[in-house]
Amino acid sequence: MVEISPVERVQRIEAPRFQLAYKKPARPLVMERLTEGWTARERWSVEYLRDVAGDVEVPLYDSVPSRGRKHQHAPAARMPLARYLDRLEAGENDLRMFFFNILAAVPRLTEDFHYPELGLKLFRKLPVLFMGGRGARVQMHFDIDLADLLLCHFGGRKRVLLFPPEQGGNLYRVPFSFSALFDVNIEQPDYQRFPALRQARGQVAELNHGDVLYVPPGYWHYVIYEELGFSMTLRAFPRQPGNFARMLNNLLVLRTVDGLGRRFVGEPWNRRNERRAVARTHRRLATGEAAAATPGREQG
Repeated sequence: MVEISPVERVQRIEAPRFQLAYKKPARPLVMERLTEGWTARERWSVEYLRDVAGDVEVPLYDSVPSRGRKHQHAPAARMPLARYLDRLEAGENDLRMFFFNILAAVPRLTEDFHYPELGLKLFRKLPVLFMGGRGARVQMHFDIDLADLLLCHFGGRKRVLLFPPEQGGNLYRVPFSFSALFDVNIEQPDYQRFPALRQARGQVAELNHGDVLYVPPGYWHYVIYEELGFSMTLRAFPRQPGNFARMLNNLLVLRTVDGLGRRFVGEPWNRRNERRAVARTHRRLATGEAAAATPGREQG
């Protein structure tokens, strides 16, 4: 694996210290007791979700890269949550729930938590769930909206590998995308094919039931489900002019261009971008340029 150090952990933290020591310098943090007092910490389990939301149909995503003219974020399947949970308990580890808005779909679940007072302007209309089975992986990516994220974890153990934005140049970002090249394996790196990974420096957060991980804006993350589990993400959209402008560029320009390229060009568009991800990274490596690749500052 590439060079990784543990994310700092605390039991609790007050807003002023959080802002000064973690938000301002953009440092990840695991908070172990931030969810104490939430009904979710006591109730949220596979059985509870099956009881309160088993009939709700959910979109599911697999680990196969989108090819041809398929949209990058098109779901691979849809099914009632109860049937999906049954499959996870039976060993399913490819299909994952991604960015599922529980406020819109299951408003009852929003009664089980409250928004932490950490000095973040959390957007209260978009609490979203992510779920996966034991052994599931989530490709290296960063969030398109460059938000401050609070990843509130429930269920079995989960690992999150984190890389700051300035490490993007070592991770083989695909042009017009918000993901690293699919073949890049952070856990078992192939340094012959992808030598820039030797320069990658990241952190790992080990999450247990009830833990909350703070992910600063633009951080790359790769997720490993050690056991069946699910997480709710609360987010605060960027307010700094630079990040706000990059968010708009991501949403309105890069995503649109990629969608049009996939629709009208198809597979040659995908292959071209994959080749350019490798060529650009190796060119920077050969010329000794800085590794930084600020999320959102993408050229065609």
